Amino acid sequence: MSFVGTWSHRSLINNPDLSSDFSALEFGQGTLVLTELEPGRVGGTIGGPGWSLGLTGAVQPGDPVELQFTGKGEVAGETWIYSYRGYVVPNWPNGVDQRVAIVGSVVRDVPHSHGTAVAGYVASWYAVRQ
Repeated sequence: MSFVGTWSHRSLINNPDLSSDFSALEFGQGTLVLTELEPGRVGGTIGGPGWSLGLTGAVQPGDPVELQFTGKGEVAGETWIYSYRGYVVPNWPNGVDQRVAIVGSVVRDVPHSHGTAVAGYVASWYAVRQ
């Protein structure tokens, strides 16, 4: 399937202020590895230095392909749970140097970091195939 593989993942704070420094918009980044567990089921991992979440969820074929998965893991003694929804971006017929990409949003399902990372926080994310 078009989503299976290793991806460079970045998530961004949803701040509409164009005068904000772009580097201040970073919510997270890491390596996303997606597998097809069976038809209609997605698995894998997402992580970076010091953190890793196991992924399970569903895939809906179509144009675009829709992915919904949850990442769960123990990070520095805390439970992290995030839910992701993403869409595989269709290729442009006249695209130059185009890479396969997934775009979507992510929500923090449980709080962590001693209450400073609240549940329900939503960020945008994208990933490009490595």
